[in-house]
Amino acid sequence: MKPSQNSSYIYLHGFASSPDSLKAKYFCDRISSLAIDLKTPDLNQNDFSHLTLTRQLHQIETEFLQPQTLDFQAENVKNPGEVTIIGSSFGGLTAAWLAQRQISVKQIILLAPAFDFLSHWLPVLGQQQLEKWQTEEYLPVYHYGEQRYLPLNYQFVADMAEYPEQNLIRQVPTLIMHGLYDKIIPIQASRNFAANRPWVQLTELEDDHSLGNVLAEIWEAIQKFCQFN
Repeated sequence: MKPSQNSSYIYLHGFASSPDSLKAKYFCDRISSLAIDLKTPDLNQNDFSHLTLTRQLHQIETEFLQPQTLDFQAENVKNPGEVTIIGSSFGGLTAAWLAQRQISVKQIILLAPAFDFLSHWLPVLGQQQLEKWQTEEYLPVYHYGEQRYLPLNYQFVADMAEYPEQNLIRQVPTLIMHGLYDKIIPIQASRNFAANRPWVQLTELEDDHSLGNVLAEIWEAIQKFCQFN
């Protein structure tokens, strides 16, 4: 899909990250060099403590994906156009759900997407800490964007149960790039996701969850996938 005048591009940062992350800045710089605007919303919304997947979905849908009325006549509605979403980690999971829910999303690029996120994260916490979190409602989580610990409400976990990944079945062209040495979200999660979805292309990279050492390789793949060159 070649960029058109009615195309838009969105980058969604990862969990406990921000639009100032290395990847966000890198891709914003590369895409802007092509005279394309890459929107990089702050998914923290100045309230990381009450972050949920539902909140992230509603934020992006409200800001970028809902049709907007041009004037007061109901028939004159502006189409949001063709949307490409690049999502990193938890932002990648968010992008996958946006593609499922919003017909304007025409293609997605997922960088180490957080599929089966809780099944990887909760065992690391341990049962005792998980029960304490549920009882006390808040858990201190290190926020890399803020470079400090912030409390996260247990609703984050409860909300995730509303999004079974077997429901991600809309056939949207999808490029996944995942590091072979990812210890946060093992690459097997992306392999499992791609296995029975022929519209998904998985590229395995020689890196860990950050993908910081293969940004040039990722950018080359994005240009080809988006037909930028």
